[in-house]
Amino acid sequence: MPAKVYTNKDANFRIIKSKTLAIIGYGSQGHAHAQNLKDSGMNVIIGLYPKSKSVAVAKKQGFKVYDTAEAVRLADVIMLAVPDMKQAEVYENDILPNLEKGKTLAFTHGLAIHYGLIVPPKGVDVIMVAPKGPGHVVRSQFVEGKGVPALIAVLKGSSKNAKGVALAWAKGVGGTRAGVLQTSFKEECETDLFGEQAVLCGGASALVQAGFETLVEAGYQPEMAYFECLHELKLIVDLMVESGVSGMRFSISETAEWGDYVSGPRVINAGSKKAMKSILKDIQSGKFTKQWVKEYKDGLPKYKQFQKDGESHPIEKVGSRLRSLMPWVKKRNIKGTQASYN
Repeated sequence: MPAKVYTNKDANFRIIKSKTLAIIGYGSQGHAHAQNLKDSGMNVIIGLYPKSKSVAVAKKQGFKVYDTAEAVRLADVIMLAVPDMKQAEVYENDILPNLEKGKTLAFTHGLAIHYGLIVPPKGVDVIMVAPKGPGHVVRSQFVEGKGVPALIAVLKGSSKNAKGVALAWAKGVGGTRAGVLQTSFKEECETDLFGEQAVLCGGASALVQAGFETLVEAGYQPEMAYFECLHELKLIVDLMVESGVSGMRFSISETAEWGDYVSGPRVINAGSKKAMKSILKDIQSGKFTKQWVKEYKDGLPKYKQFQKDGESHPIEKVGSRLRSLMPWVKKRNIKGTQASYN
């Protein structure tokens, strides 16, 4: 049976209209939720640590900014929109001591709750509102009168009003304009981590680099390898997003489609699926999260080395030069601008 899709008619602003909504953190998702909710007529405040670089930004965009602890004291609904590995510390130091019964704690991702990095007290509703898109898209679609589909979840033990608050919040950020699906913290977290690791980030980047290396090692020009293994990937992904896998296959040449059928399974095969199942098992068991928490507490030595190795891969130098020849490709200096709890 298909999942129910909630739209504007299923959400009522009245349940949060008289409440104070605090967003802790003003990064990618935080700023989008804050601005969209404000434009929807809600009373939104921002919680940040005193020396945060985002204090001036949030104030300039019309928000009252408080130290995190004070924002929690003032608010009825508190959304924790800081990076996963910083959430537990912020929660223990500034949120929990001020989290009175009857308040609602909200998240944009299920990791901290699902894996027990945060254990909310009884009497507090715990919800999730997770738009399926980056913050800048959540904001731009809202401004255009549209919306990004979103997921909501309600933690077991929450009150009967929790779902209504989640739906109203989702409506406030534009989610119900597109459609909202209900999930659980467990399902959202495990599927999100799996998608990132096996397909979207880990799988795709490893596939692109391996294809590039294979062509270069066989004597082909790095520029040719870049075009065929990275640049044209966007065309294929766009076709799949717009029309599905079958639609993509309909749009490409017969030669490319035949190659898809006979060669795709030679690269992604039973061995690949076995590895995916192993990745999923590590996610489900909590092994991945335990390793990630340890890496973070150790100061990110392996993480930083992985970054360094990736940045020095030949495909990066070739790609930088070729992208400079393509005026239609939007150039963005992403490094150093990653939104976080700042």
